[in-house]
Amino acid sequence: METLDKTVLCFPQLHNSSCRKHTRPHSEALLIYIVLSSVSLLTVFLNLLVIISISHFRQLHTPTNLLLLSLGVSDFLVGLLVMPFQILLIEPCWLLGDLICVMFYCLPFITVNTSVVNMVLISVDRYVAICDPLRYPSKITQKRIKVSVLLCWLYCVIYSFLFLLDNLRQPGKYNSCYGECVINIIGAVDIVLGFILPISSIIILYMRVFVVAVSQARSMRSHIAAVKLQRSVTVTVKKSELKAARNLGVIVAVFLMCYCPFYCIALSGYDLTIGSSTNTLMDFLLYFNSCLNPVIYAFLYPWFRKTVKLIVTLEILQPNSFETNIL
Repeated sequence: METLDKTVLCFPQLHNSSCRKHTRPHSEALLIYIVLSSVSLLTVFLNLLVIISISHFRQLHTPTNLLLLSLGVSDFLVGLLVMPFQILLIEPCWLLGDLICVMFYCLPFITVNTSVVNMVLISVDRYVAICDPLRYPSKITQKRIKVSVLLCWLYCVIYSFLFLLDNLRQPGKYNSCYGECVINIIGAVDIVLGFILPISSIIILYMRVFVVAVSQARSMRSHIAAVKLQRSVTVTVKKSELKAARNLGVIVAVFLMCYCPFYCIALSGYDLTIGSSTNTLMDFLLYFNSCLNPVIYAFLYPWFRKTVKLIVTLEILQPNSFETNIL
């Protein structure tokens, strides 16, 4: 009986063409189910709060918040579409067909890449705001941000489909047996375009933001002795600039902690087996960033805490609630 268990096939009717079932311990599978399901629901709920907050309240319709809205939408889709499909990889056999297998990989490619590009756009926005504050209103307008967000999504959709074009033309081409879900991608291209270039841009922009913020704060502080009134202005400017740099720094740091392990393993040349515990953990860490972003907003942005209270208590259903003073 033990021998029979070890040779159970995904599709018994296909005999030698079928993949074999490699089941994981029940306790491990149950833990993964519970954790992924809980994080998926939490990600959807938290990012829905971000989307409703920025969309509903007129005072939050700023260029920076439009970028946060775009990031919230991509994170929302990760929780709604990507994480639930990730649970399917826990199963020992893929039963949804070869085309669905390829489409399954399109979803995380689009949403994850969109999150990365949105982070780059947010870094650029903060860079201009701190390094060139006088021309910020003319450079960063709502129209330009909307166009940038649209181009961001179009780029990620086209990039993802082109990247998986060979797999879309011949679904299941790289499967060694029936019941497997395997795709072939050019790993070096993905690492360069999807990780090295955007991450380098984010780090360089953030370092520049931090250096300029500190420099401006010190420059303003040097004039305290000249004008007594300037003391309060200096403190305010210093706190504002350093707070902007700190907020961006926290978001970038969490982003790097979630994304680096997956790509570092890829750069090391280690092959991750699809469905393995290590691969599941790396994917989970990558997607977990979508759950952490709104949590970070809750700690760093007072307006988000205020809007959440209004949403949960259903005060946004009152007439003219979109005019509520949030800031």
